[in-house]
Amino acid sequence: MKPADNNLTFLLGANTPSGFVSRFDQLAAPAGGLHTYIIKGGPGCGKSTLIRKVAAAFADQPGLETIVCSSDADSLDGLIVPTKKFCIVDGTRPHLLDPAFPGAVESMVDLTCCWDAGALENRREEIIGLAQNITRAHEYCCRYLAAGAALLSDSHRLTLESLNTQKLNDYLTRLTGKELSRKGKGTGREQVRFMTALTNKGIVKYTKSAKALAGRIYLISDEVGAVSRLILHRMRADALAGGYDIISCYCPLSPFDKLEQLFIPALSLGFLTSNRFHNFDLELTPYRIINSARFTHPEPLKAHKRRMTYNRKAAAEMISQAHGLMAEAKTLHDELEGYYTAAINFKKVDALTENLIAKLQSRA
Repeated sequence: MKPADNNLTFLLGANTPSGFVSRFDQLAAPAGGLHTYIIKGGPGCGKSTLIRKVAAAFADQPGLETIVCSSDADSLDGLIVPTKKFCIVDGTRPHLLDPAFPGAVESMVDLTCCWDAGALENRREEIIGLAQNITRAHEYCCRYLAAGAALLSDSHRLTLESLNTQKLNDYLTRLTGKELSRKGKGTGREQVRFMTALTNKGIVKYTKSAKALAGRIYLISDEVGAVSRLILHRMRADALAGGYDIISCYCPLSPFDKLEQLFIPALSLGFLTSNRFHNFDLELTPYRIINSARFTHPEPLKAHKRRMTYNRKAAAEMISQAHGLMAEAKTLHDELEGYYTAAINFKKVDALTENLIAKLQSRA
């Protein structure tokens, strides 16, 4: 089955300075209109494989969206098929999901019926020990991310102090007037995603999703993210007020208040922040490039150049240490999966998967 050209890939969870942040709650929101299938089971029970098989069965559906696991960049945590109005998601830790409206909005996919509980109980001590070590590695990872975020936050503050506010406001007035002149009806709806994240394979970014969503992309060159954040928040607010649905992608180092990418699909319009941590310059041809330096007074920043250079390099080292811990956690997780894999009847899992796919294909 040939994949549709506009299929998307994002993340709905990320390790951050404040721990693991999950946005999986969006999938089960009744307002979204999707029926959510929540998978329950242990590591190595076939959850990601089940999602991949469902994805293969619906690969030709336009707008299909795969959700990557931030702890394992080769694994899937979810799938959204908007044309069939369903999504399927791994509802186990750390993105724990339970049904709020069982049957009406969510259904359970229980893989625990496919394992030998006695075999797992016999390895109780090993399983508990590995799970605790994995949790500890993730906790240390988040501490390093917090240190890196604090350094970059200092550079962010220094940049804001050098901001040419009038020049930026004038530019934003022209930009919103040009790009958002055609108004929609009512207030737009927002979907929140991560387009970049730190994984066991380092920092990943999904440029193909940007290309699928936007024929015109504004690339904002901004090492610190101070100017790009202001631009994106202004565009977000004006787009929603104008009735446009948007996709907002936040920075994992500041997952609730720092926008790094924004898409307005109805206008085939996107905005991407590009810097040394996630450089999009070589992967796409932008419609326009916005250089953040044009909106700052250069002299104050020159006075802080050494300090900001130190912040950037030290933050990069903190992120590198966090990456190492993510890779360590993945190695431990692979070992943990081994105990579950040995206790699973995969013929039962395959049969359950085939029945689920048949059920999903029968959806109107």
